Amino acid sequence: MKFIDEANIQVIAGNGGNGAASFRREKYIPKGGPDGGDGGRGGSIFILADRNINTLVEYRYLRIFRAKRGENGRGADCYGKSGEDIILRVPVGTLVRNRINDNLIADLAHDGQQILLAKGGSGGLGNLHFKSSTNRAPRQFTLGEEGESLEIALELQVLADVGLLGMPNSGKSSFIRQVSAARPKVADYPFTTLQPNLGVVRVDANHSFVIADIPGLIEGAAEGAGLGHQFLRHLARTSLLLHIVDIAPLDEQSDPISDAKAIIEELRRYDEKLYNKPRWLILNKIDLLDNPERMRRIAALENALANHGPVYCISALTGEGCQNLIYAIAQHMEVFKQTASKETDQHNISF
Repeated sequence: MKFIDEANIQVIAGNGGNGAASFRREKYIPKGGPDGGDGGRGGSIFILADRNINTLVEYRYLRIFRAKRGENGRGADCYGKSGEDIILRVPVGTLVRNRINDNLIADLAHDGQQILLAKGGSGGLGNLHFKSSTNRAPRQFTLGEEGESLEIALELQVLADVGLLGMPNSGKSSFIRQVSAARPKVADYPFTTLQPNLGVVRVDANHSFVIADIPGLIEGAAEGAGLGHQFLRHLARTSLLLHIVDIAPLDEQSDPISDAKAIIEELRRYDEKLYNKPRWLILNKIDLLDNPERMRRIAALENALANHGPVYCISALTGEGCQNLIYAIAQHMEVFKQTASKETDQHNISF
């Protein structure tokens, strides 16, 4: 199934039904009085986060969602039937924005989270409501209200703990294959990854985390080169970024230092908040170098990049160094969760 992470749709709630102006007419009851019922409520439109859905493909071609209007009221105190509500199901991690002003309506980050997008119009009042001691035969009634309508933009941000960054062919897909059960495409040419891949890394029986692999960036991504920045949004929810660098490129003209600097610059140009996330430097393909050359290239990269986070050397192909990296990530995630829990408790106490 094709991965779709953006969609623009229009939601139109149902109008309320009109109230009725009616009088009771029965044998032997010449002055039965008003008995017009109210109109039914129009159908509302809700949006629901569902963990069983992982793409917005359902909204790729079906763009307008219109709820039914409420039925009109009738005589004999009959109220109109309300219109049925519509529930739109989207993946967990979907952002809902107003297309007109780009305001964030909701961040559906939890399974089962549901919000109202467009409220159905209220039904009109029948003449039953207008009778009084001075108005025995009211002919007034009200029309149903119009339902709300809204143009919204859906944007999926996958839920992952760790995100992978790097140039095409740096070994991101090989790494996620090595440490998880995910099986993304791997080949000896660039851009084998065309859509995000998620892998669950099982550290032990009680600890695991999710890694997101996105298509590789290249210099000029901000101007649309390669696949551009369109998939970087999927790293927004991560708490740690792994910048994977190929220290033994097959192309002799390729410079790992300049490639790594280009990735960091593209990240900074895309989003300062994402740029400031914890970022570890992962030097891949060490199995292709002898020990002296390996040490020389590692030292050159560390000095040139002035990385503020840890540096790990791995071989995604053979698995060398991967297990130590996984344990380090698990420890980082444990500390991050404890810190986040304390901040949440302090926030709740302050209120």
